[in-house]
Amino acid sequence: MVIIVFTFFPAKAKASLPVSAHSAILMDQDSGRVMYEENAHEKSRIASITKIMTAILAIESGKLESTVTISSNAVGTEGSSLYLKKGEKITLENLVYGLMLRSGNDAAVAIAEEVGGSLDGFVWMMNQKAEEIGMTDSHFSNPHGLDSTENHYSTAYDMALLTRYAMKNETYRVISGTKKHRASNSEEDWDYVWKNKNRLLTGLYEYTTGGKTGFTKLAKRTLVSTATKDDLNLIAVTLNGPDDWNDHIYMYEHAFSDFKPIELLQAGPVKDVGIKQYKGKIYVKHAFTYPLLDEEEKNVEVKFKLIKPKKEWKDERNTPEIVGKAEIFYDNERVGSRSIFYGEPQETFSEQNLSKIWTDFIQFFVGIGRHD
Repeated sequence: MVIIVFTFFPAKAKASLPVSAHSAILMDQDSGRVMYEENAHEKSRIASITKIMTAILAIESGKLESTVTISSNAVGTEGSSLYLKKGEKITLENLVYGLMLRSGNDAAVAIAEEVGGSLDGFVWMMNQKAEEIGMTDSHFSNPHGLDSTENHYSTAYDMALLTRYAMKNETYRVISGTKKHRASNSEEDWDYVWKNKNRLLTGLYEYTTGGKTGFTKLAKRTLVSTATKDDLNLIAVTLNGPDDWNDHIYMYEHAFSDFKPIELLQAGPVKDVGIKQYKGKIYVKHAFTYPLLDEEEKNVEVKFKLIKPKKEWKDERNTPEIVGKAEIFYDNERVGSRSIFYGEPQETFSEQNLSKIWTDFIQFFVGIGRHD
């Protein structure tokens, strides 16, 4: 195995900022870098930001166009409501809009019953998804975040992970970033018109792209928001934040001022390769960008790990499409990777060959480390 190491600008450890919230975090949406945090891994009640999980499960169910008949169980849910009526028919998509914009607890129960078959079934799905995402300090026991059930909690960090996952879904991004939505009403001759409760989105902060508000007596004010400016896509989470609107603006303004997205790995040919068979014939398809502070020096490095060519590769038709990996490290911790391809940069990668390629890779070099 050949390893070529380039050292770039260093990265500074994540900092804390003075905010009103007991727990807070600011995360880069693209790389997952934590820029600022305060008690980010402390377990807390989370109130209605729970509904981010409810929304993404509904969206991923593939049933948004289906019609839901509202049950008496849904109508009887306490707290913030869309004021749905028993027997009313409404699309799952409109329920998700009502869930995210108006924080309808009746919508949350109706969604859970439709997508999970029952509240218990949906709660199981919520916890399975949390495990899949890597939310190791979270547990869900309802679809809305009310204090009416036990063992329902998360952390600022885990909610940022959930939001980062959800924001990869285009439908979620559209719904989360909608300021006003109109939905048909099967029971009346007028339509529902829902305005988003997220004041950052509707007027307080021009760079806001979405999010979810929350409040219960035990959780206090909770807020998740997303914002974009100058190629930086950020996620902010505050738990028990009495001045949460300003907390989020404060964190965003500091990050947009202090951090710049730096391209640590360029797309295109990999140069200075010491293996004759690879010279001028390997490339990276996608660049890797990471947010860094202006004053950072050292501690970021990129390692190129290449498979030693086999004899049968003298016939280029036998050379696999992926011949290595570029790994990006921050503070000696791996923060990203890109595959290294063989051939001309315009060649496309066939996903179906990935398993065989990485099997060959692993068999050839036992000590290469993680393969993902």
